[in-house]
Amino acid sequence: MKILVTGSAGFIGFHLSRRLLEAGHAVAGIDALVPYYDVRLKQARHARLEREAGFTPHIFDLADAPRLAEVLRQEAPEVVVHLAAQAGVRYALEHPESYVHNNLVATSTLLEAVRHQPVRHLLMASTSSVYGANTAMPFRETDAVSTPLNIYAATKLATEHIGHSYAHLRQQPTTMFRFFTVYGPWGRPDMAFFKFTDAILAGRPIDIYNHGRMERDFTYVDDLVEAITRLIPCVPQAGAPVAPIDSLSPVAPFRVVNIGNASPVQLLDFIAEIERATGRKAQRNMLPMQPGEVLKTWADSSLLEALTGYRPATGIATGIAAFVAWYHEYYAV
Repeated sequence: MKILVTGSAGFIGFHLSRRLLEAGHAVAGIDALVPYYDVRLKQARHARLEREAGFTPHIFDLADAPRLAEVLRQEAPEVVVHLAAQAGVRYALEHPESYVHNNLVATSTLLEAVRHQPVRHLLMASTSSVYGANTAMPFRETDAVSTPLNIYAATKLATEHIGHSYAHLRQQPTTMFRFFTVYGPWGRPDMAFFKFTDAILAGRPIDIYNHGRMERDFTYVDDLVEAITRLIPCVPQAGAPVAPIDSLSPVAPFRVVNIGNASPVQLLDFIAEIERATGRKAQRNMLPMQPGEVLKTWADSSLLEALTGYRPATGIATGIAAFVAWYHEYYAV
């Protein structure tokens, strides 16, 4: 198939594009190379993809409606996977406008473009952060999500609602997936696993919020990509739910799916695994809880398994070892 991937120079977009290319699909990638973190890492990811036959990069802001319409006409994709976004919880405290532009405006622009050129399946990334202040665990797709705790979560939840509206009004089959703390090689430098590894190897202290009393459902990037590729042919059809756990909309070909390991890990245990992989002890700077953070995430992956027969299962020992090995190679440390 011809598949359009937005955010193709990003962490997850790079891995997904590479997997699709290896499977023989043609991939058109869109990325604005926003300097939220080191653009050289994004450029290196795209350079790897450009070595593969079938990859076509397009560098521009997704909110550029005329350019996006032109690319959609030119590429004529059968499937669109929308991963481009402004991520990060803490950055939103100082730069909320970036989330409005890159999450709300850009996503709305994409949905309007797809309205004029419908695709077989539109898949869009959301986040476990939309569960916000929910305390019932594990998080299920059918849970109410009305208490986001930060701007990032609020904008991603808004894209879910906007996506549902378009799916209903235009009958555009749409799947939203909620990611749970993705990590692995080629990761984002603003994420905890990357910052911890970088600081430990450089002999700098690491900041540990809420004194480490947090849990995350860490999901290895290869598992996440496997789940996405399996969801591509699972096109939502109105009136065909996977009972009784399905989140399929009663009025639109629209579904929400968790992608997580379904196995929360204590933050201090995660740090200990990085220490084992690097062979060094961290200097720990214990700090209070940060605004907008949640204490725990835990995915119920039953729907993903019912739809695809697949459930993420890579443990943190394997995943962290792979990331640290990549870090040593990429940075020659």
